[in-house]
Amino acid sequence: MTDAQPLTQVKEGVFSSFILHPSSLIFMDIIHSVAALRERLQRVPNNVFVPTMGNLHDGHIQLINVAKPRAACTVVSIFVNRLQFGPREDFDRYPRTLEADCAKLKAAGVDVVFAPDEREIYPEPQTYVVEPSDLQHILDGAARPGHFRGVATVVLKLFNMVSPHSAIFGKKDYQQYIVLRDMVRQFALPIEIIPAETVRAPDGLALSSRNNYLAPEDRREAPRLHQVLARAHDEIMGGARDYQRIELHGMSELADRGWKPDYVTVRRQADLQPPQAGDREIVVLAAARLGATRLIDNIEVFIR
Repeated sequence: MTDAQPLTQVKEGVFSSFILHPSSLIFMDIIHSVAALRERLQRVPNNVFVPTMGNLHDGHIQLINVAKPRAACTVVSIFVNRLQFGPREDFDRYPRTLEADCAKLKAAGVDVVFAPDEREIYPEPQTYVVEPSDLQHILDGAARPGHFRGVATVVLKLFNMVSPHSAIFGKKDYQQYIVLRDMVRQFALPIEIIPAETVRAPDGLALSSRNNYLAPEDRREAPRLHQVLARAHDEIMGGARDYQRIELHGMSELADRGWKPDYVTVRRQADLQPPQAGDREIVVLAAARLGATRLIDNIEVFIR
C-alpha cells in the first residue's frame, strides 16, 4: 500500500477516524456521549484535558502542544456552554465548526475529541452550580454577571466526565484561569491546572474566536489593546508605581480611538486584587468593546 488511505469506523457512539500509511497510523476518536467517553478512557486512563468551545485557531493548537507531552492520551472537548453566556450575548451565533475543528485536532495528534450536544451535558435543568468566590464579581465578572458561575459549573462536570490528571487553560482568559485554579484547589480535585501562554497574531492581537466578528477597519485597530498593555508593562518595569494613572491613561487612549473600555487595570497575579507595596508579580488586564466585538487581553509583569 503506497498511498495514504482514509478509514473510518463507528462503534457504540464512537466515531473513529484514522489515516493508514505504510509505516504509521494516525487515529482519533470522536465521541458524543458520556458513557462512550468513559468506556474509551478506561483503556488509557492516563489523560490530559483541553476544554474548548470549538472554532479552533492556533491558540488552541498551542494548548494541545503543551498538553501532549504530559500524558499518553490527549482529550479535547468541544462544547458551547449556554450557562456562561448572558441573555444578550452571542450564544446563538457563536461559530460551530466541528468538522473543521476535528481536522485540525487530528493533524495536531489529539487522541479523543469529546463533542457532546447540550442534552448530554445538561440532561436535566442544572440546579446545582459552582458558586466561585468574590473573584467572580470583579473585572470580567462585573461586566458579565454569572459568567464564571457557568464556566466553573461546566468545567467541573467535564472534569468528572474525563477524569484527567491535568488540564490546560490559556492565559489570555486570565481571570478564568485563576477561578478554575482556585476551584480545583478548594475542592481538592486531583488535577493539575497548567497555564499556557497567549498566542498572538504578528501585529500583537491575541488570538480569539471572536476576532472573526471584527469588521476590516476594526481588525486594523484591534492591536491597540495589546499596545496599551505593553506600554503599561514598560512603565511599571521602568519604575512607575502610580497604577491609577496608568489605568486612566490606558482607558483614555482606548476611548479616544472609539473603543468602549470596560477596564484597564493593574492587579496582583495571585488573586487579581489591587497590588500592595512590595508586590512584584503583577498583571495588567484590559477588556473593551470595538464595534460590536468585546476583546480581552493581559500582560504579566515581573518586577525585578
